[in-house]
This record gives sequence, structure tokens and C-alpha cells, in this order.
Amino acid sequence: MNTRIMVETRDEISRLKALQKEVKQLKDLLIKKDLEKLVQDSYLEVAAENLGYKDVEELKKNLSTKA
Repeated sequence: MNTRIMVETRDEISRLKALQKEVKQLKDLLIKKDLEKLVQDSYLEVAAENLGYKDVEELKKNLSTKA
């Protein structure tokens, strides 16, 4: 059986905890951005359908030619 012993200073432990907190914040931000994009894409799909376009791409093309 192998045994490993790690020796960490208080600074290393606090730095590790800070990095773990930062990773969690970044993951939460990424999830939030993904959800925002999903909502935006859904709004575009509904708008395209309500305006009589066959899909979002057709709506985008039509809007870009009017600009």
C-alpha cells in the first residue's frame, strides 16, 4: 500500500481555496451566459415564426438587407 503525505502551508491552503472559489464563480458565469444565449435564440425563433419566416436564418437575412 502506498501512502502519500502532503505538507501545505497556510498560504498555500488559502490560495487553493481562493482558486477553487474563482473556478466556481467562472463556472456559474458560464452557465449564466449559456442560459442567456438560449433565451435569446428562443426569442428569435418565436419572432421568426410570428413574422412568418421559415427559420431564424431567413429572418436575419431579411433584417440585414434592410439595414
